[in-house]
Amino acid sequence: MQAGEARLSIDCGSASTVAVLAWADGSSSTLSFDGLPYLPSAVYVADDGQVWTGRRAWQAAGEQPSGLIPSSRRPSDGDQTVGAARVESLALAAAPLRRVAVEAERVVGEPVRDVRLVVPAGWGPRRRTWMRQVAHRAGLAQPRLVEAPVAVAGHLLATGVQFPVGAFIVVCDVGAGAEVTVLRRGAAGFEVLATLADPAAGGTAVDLALTAALAGGRGVAGDGRGDWAMAEVVRTAKESLGTHPAVAVPLAGRAPVIADSAMLDQAAGPVVRRVAELVGETLAAAELGADDLAGIYCVGGSAHLPHLATVVAERTGIAPTVVVDPQLVAVRGAADAGAANAGPAEVVEVAVPPVRRAVAIAVPGFASLALIWQCLSTAEQHNTLSVHYWVQLNWGEFTMAAVFALLACLAAGTVLGSLIAARSPTPSTRTEGGKVSIGILAAVSLGLAIAGLYAVVTSEYFGLPVGPFLGWALWPLTPLTVLAVATAVVAARQWRTPPGGWSALLAAPSGSIIAAGLGMGLVQYSLTADRWPELVVWIDIAGRVGGLLVGVGIVMALVTPLMFRLVLCAPVGVISAAIVSMQASRILAISYAVAVAVWWAGRLWTQIIRPPTITPAATTPATTFPAAGGGG
Repeated sequence: MQAGEARLSIDCGSASTVAVLAWADGSSSTLSFDGLPYLPSAVYVADDGQVWTGRRAWQAAGEQPSGLIPSSRRPSDGDQTVGAARVESLALAAAPLRRVAVEAERVVGEPVRDVRLVVPAGWGPRRRTWMRQVAHRAGLAQPRLVEAPVAVAGHLLATGVQFPVGAFIVVCDVGAGAEVTVLRRGAAGFEVLATLADPAAGGTAVDLALTAALAGGRGVAGDGRGDWAMAEVVRTAKESLGTHPAVAVPLAGRAPVIADSAMLDQAAGPVVRRVAELVGETLAAAELGADDLAGIYCVGGSAHLPHLATVVAERTGIAPTVVVDPQLVAVRGAADAGAANAGPAEVVEVAVPPVRRAVAIAVPGFASLALIWQCLSTAEQHNTLSVHYWVQLNWGEFTMAAVFALLACLAAGTVLGSLIAARSPTPSTRTEGGKVSIGILAAVSLGLAIAGLYAVVTSEYFGLPVGPFLGWALWPLTPLTVLAVATAVVAARQWRTPPGGWSALLAAPSGSIIAAGLGMGLVQYSLTADRWPELVVWIDIAGRVGGLLVGVGIVMALVTPLMFRLVLCAPVGVISAAIVSMQASRILAISYAVAVAVWWAGRLWTQIIRPPTITPAATTPATTFPAAGGGG
C-alpha cells in the first residue's frame, strides 16, 4: 500500500486514544499499542523531561506516581511542572499522537499524508487551533478536523442505516464525559443543530463513585494522581461487571472487596440520569421534540453504562440504539469522511401547492384594488380654488388597502416559492424552505412597494404632500413586515417543514379578509353616500353592518376555533359597529392590521418555533435502525 492511499483517523479522548487506518479499497484496521486496540491517554514525565506513553508510562508511574498525567488532552498554554521536570503543555498532548504517527508509519511504510482528527462538536476555534498545533508537534500532516457526532452519523449511514434527507438524529457520546448532539441530514452531509456537554457525566464520574464505595467512603483525587493504581483497578472492574455479576477488586494493603452489579448501578445512576437530562436539554436547544427524531444513538467508551438506554427512553419516549463497538464508531466515521460509499442523498418530495391556494392571492389582491378605488373615487375635495384646499379621505380604508396588498404579495411569494421548490431537481432539505424564504423576502419588498405606490399615486392625484400618505400606508404594516422577515429566517434555517408545506401554513385567512374588506367598503359607503331622506336609515344600517363585519374580520384573524369566534364576534362586532365614523375607521383599520400580524405570529409560533409535542407517556417509540456489523 502507498501512503497516499491510506487515511489515518485518530480519536484522542480524555481516557484513551484510538486510531484507524483506512485504505482506498474500503478496508480498514485498528492500530494496536502494546497489544491493546487503544492507547491510554495518560503520559508519564521523567525527571529529564522525556514524555512516555502506554505501558512504559504506567510501569514508571508504579515507582514514581507524581510523574503521571492521567489525561494529556487538556488545552493549555505555557509549561507545566510535573515532578522534578518542567515540560511544555503542547508536548504532553502531542505524545500520544506522536506514538500513533510512529505506529501508522510502521504499518504503511512511510508517513501518512491524509490525517483526520476527531474533535468534540462543542469545541470552538481556539481549541481546534490548539489541536492542529498538537498534531503538528506530533509530526503529523496537516489534519482534517471531523466533529465526533458528524463522524458517527456518517459511519452509520455508510454501514447501511437509512436516514432520509431532512431526518433529525441524536448522538449521545458518553466517554470520560458526555456530549449530546442533535444533527440533521442535508444533501451535502450532516450538520450540527445543537450540542451540550457535561464533563462530569461520564465514565470518570462513575469510576470515582465506585472507587469511593469500594474504599468505604474514602474518595480519590480528582486528577487521579496518588491513587491512579486503584483508579485503574476500579476501571477494569467496572468493565468486567458488564459481563459478570460480581468481581473481586484487590485493594492495596487491604483484603479484596467484592463489587457487584448493584454497586455499579448505584455509582452509575446519577451519571445516567444526567445524560438523559442532557438529551432533553439538547432537544430543547434545537427546538425539536422527540417525535421529530429518526433515532437516538449511544456511542463512546461508557455507552454500555447500566440502564442508560432505559433512562433515556423514559425521558424521550424513544428507545436509543447502543451501537456495536461504540468506542470506535467516531474514529471509523472520520476515516470514512468524504469516501465514495457515503450513499446518495434521497430526494425529498415537495408537494405542489393546490390550485385553491390561488384564492389566498386573489382575495386580498382584489380587495385591495377595490378599496383603493373606492377611497379615491369617494374622497371629497374642498376649496379646490383656494389656498386652503384640502381633501377628506378615509385613511382607514386607505390603510386597509395597503394591508391587503401586502397580504396578497406574501401569499403569492409563499406559493411561488413552494411551487419552484416542487419543480426543482435539486435533492436538498433546504429546497422548499430556502426558496420560500426568498419568496417571502421578495413579497415583503413588493408589498411595501405597492403600498408606497398607493401613497405616491394618491398624493399626486390630489396634489398634496406625500408624507401623510406614506405614513398611513407603511407604518401600520410594520408589525406584519417584521414577522414576515422572521418567518423568512425560520424558513431559511429549515429546521422543520410545517404540515402541508409552507403555502398551507401561510395562506392568508380568506374569510377574515372578505369580512373586513366588505365591512370597510360598507362603512365608506355610509360615510360618503348622498343621504336622501328615504335612504338615511338604510345608509346608517349599512354603516353599522360594515362596522360589525370589520369586527368579525378582526376576530376571525385572531382566533381559529369556531366556539371562540362565536363568543368573541358578538362583543367585538357590536363595539366596532357602534363607533363607526370617519375617525373610527382609522382605528378599525389599524386594529385589523394588528390582528393580521397576531395571526401571522401565532402561526409561526405554534407550528414552526414551538410545535405541539407528544409527551413521552403518549409517544410511540420511533423505529430505530440496528447498527450494521463491523463496528457501526
